[in-house]
Amino acid sequence: MKVIRNYLYNVGYQVLAIIVPLITSAYVSRVLRPEGVGANAFTNSIIQYFILFASMGIGYYGNRQIAYVRENHRKMSQTFWEIQIVKTIMTLLAIIAFEVFLMFYTRQPEYMVAQSINLIAVAFDISWFYEGIENFKVTVLKNSFVKLLSMVAIFLLIKGPYDVTLYIVVLAISTLLGNLTLWPNIKKDLPKINIKLLDPWRHFLPMAELFIPQIATQVYVQLNKTMLGGMVSETASGYYQYSDNLVKLVLALVTATGTVMLPHVANAVSKGNMREVNRMLYKSFDFVSAVSYPMMFGLAAISLTLAPKYYGPGYGPVGLAMMIESIVILMIAWSNVLGVQYLLPTHRQKQFTLSVTLGAVVNLILNIPLITLWGLTGAMWSTVFSEISVTLYQMWAVRHMLNFKELFADSWKYFVAGLVMFIPVFWMNTHLKSSWLMMGLEVLVGIVIYTGVLFILRAKILQDAKELIGDRFKR
Repeated sequence: MKVIRNYLYNVGYQVLAIIVPLITSAYVSRVLRPEGVGANAFTNSIIQYFILFASMGIGYYGNRQIAYVRENHRKMSQTFWEIQIVKTIMTLLAIIAFEVFLMFYTRQPEYMVAQSINLIAVAFDISWFYEGIENFKVTVLKNSFVKLLSMVAIFLLIKGPYDVTLYIVVLAISTLLGNLTLWPNIKKDLPKINIKLLDPWRHFLPMAELFIPQIATQVYVQLNKTMLGGMVSETASGYYQYSDNLVKLVLALVTATGTVMLPHVANAVSKGNMREVNRMLYKSFDFVSAVSYPMMFGLAAISLTLAPKYYGPGYGPVGLAMMIESIVILMIAWSNVLGVQYLLPTHRQKQFTLSVTLGAVVNLILNIPLITLWGLTGAMWSTVFSEISVTLYQMWAVRHMLNFKELFADSWKYFVAGLVMFIPVFWMNTHLKSSWLMMGLEVLVGIVIYTGVLFILRAKILQDAKELIGDRFKR
């Protein structure tokens, strides 16, 4: 039940972290206009490269290492401070590198300086520690308060297209404050440690192993926006950002399992319980498949009218972009289970690194011709193909460790149910009068059809859900 509770906490925060900008973006998209939105997306894509350097793979590494030693409080305290020292040094180096970069990059200096607050915030991010000890309540409650505060600030302060810099500052400061709120708990969660016992550089090479896949991941997360801004227009970069925001909202419900399961699986690995590791993996894979298929088909079915209706006039291209990008929901769901929940905690960083590196290479190779030929649409297809390549490689990497028959046992049922759902929902979305009420009806019809088909096909996930609810009521 602890895993489920942590999953719900993490889902709640991940959804809130995306819902807040989504709520505000319906307002901001109209106030700042596509040009202002694009300027934020483009400059943020640049600062993310420096944030990547500062983070140094610590998110996954710190989470995992804390999970390994969390039953020994003194060793856990030593591990935390060693990792945090490395992170602080890397952040300072990243800030220096950014200052040097600004000497040569003179485009939109005001926006770039505002974005640099995000870089400072990296040094204070210790969410990886609380994820490692599986205390998601602390990070969720404190960060949720800050996110809601930032939402209020946006509505009060952002009034016109001239407020792009202020908008960037509000978002960045909310990130910094969210990270700072986690520090007061550290004093009671960690015992004091002799500073002479600390050996931070023993973590550097293992971090570097996870830094490489993060670089690769960043390439096909941020490079598309950067290349669109440079090759097409900053407005196209903003379209990509807004499509990605809505898709990531849906994905948050799925990828939250990775953050929750990583420390849980790592702890089982540290005890040598590989049978339990595989059992958890099959369960997790079946769950994310059952959830991601309807999300993929459902979002694709309503995307053409959802984007322009939500973001307002001038955002029509976002609809088709979302329809294409919806495919990555399933791909990232699967790679999240295989990569984050299995390869990383079982010390198979090499395979994980190769998988995301392959995705980055595919993305880079396809970006130039596809963006040149089709602009935004080309960038979306490049993203899809890169995620497919990551997932396929990870499947190949675990082919001798996992039973694919058990892994994909009910996957065909979810596919059939999702496809049957897609057809009537897409017809309703494109043939009936567009309104928020109608869109709500389309979502409801989709849920009923998907669930109904699963009942007809007797999908195992329904029995698991029934047993889970039964156990909950018994408690």
